[in-house]
Amino acid sequence: MATIATIDHKSAGFSAAALLAPFRAVGRFMVALAEASPQMRALNRLSALSDADLAAHGLTREGEVRRILGASAAI
Repeated sequence: MATIATIDHKSAGFSAAALLAPFRAVGRFMVALAEASPQMRALNRLSALSDADLAAHGLTREGEVRRILGASAAI
């Protein structure tokens, strides 16, 4: 007859996951904030357009990115 024993090694002390949890939460918040911006929504709409659609309107993808982002496009 075989017997299987399991040992649970739970640490009552320091946990790296507990230390990193606030940083992960702040990171998730910052990503959500960036994705909610009007610029990001406009860039998502631009991504949905094909180059042919843009050319039909006399636009280029690079020009539209510069228009949407303004001064921050140079970064």
